[in-house]
Amino acid sequence: MSRTIYYARVQVPVGEFLIAATEKGLCHLQLDGTLPAPGDGELWLESRAHLQEYESQLQAYFRGELREFHCELDVRGTPFQKQCWEALRRIPYGTTCSYAELARAVGRPRAFRAVGQANHQNPVAIIIPCHRVIGADGSLTGYGGGLKMKQELLRLEGAAALQGDLPFPKRRQVAASR
Repeated sequence: MSRTIYYARVQVPVGEFLIAATEKGLCHLQLDGTLPAPGDGELWLESRAHLQEYESQLQAYFRGELREFHCELDVRGTPFQKQCWEALRRIPYGTTCSYAELARAVGRPRAFRAVGQANHQNPVAIIIPCHRVIGADGSLTGYGGGLKMKQELLRLEGAAALQGDLPFPKRRQVAASR
């Protein structure tokens, strides 16, 4: 069974992204604009028309007009990854949490490294806001688009009042999954 994925490159204030979606929903947001290698049975077609709604929401986010994305997702991952990604979606705009807090939110308090790996595998960064996860000490930690992009995203959301290069994020605990 083949899976058609429509993609387009989109210019945003922090760089060029590649967005991709199936008929079911958004499946990729590549922060570096590169086209991923097609998986088995995948057909990738360039089509800006299929991605107009996703692009519109992304541009509104960068203009500061959109705080919560309203789009269908068609992401693939393990059940644990999907549980982590759902917890990420519960981190409110303008707030941050630590990997340990996120691990507690998914009911696995000692799995903060596994939560970090799930964040790393997030196929739709920004939409699933993994940039809102920081170190337990409040420091910025790894991000697929680089720490500068993470800092800019947090600044856009008002999550970090920066003094020099040191972030002092607003903290809010993520609700545990039910």
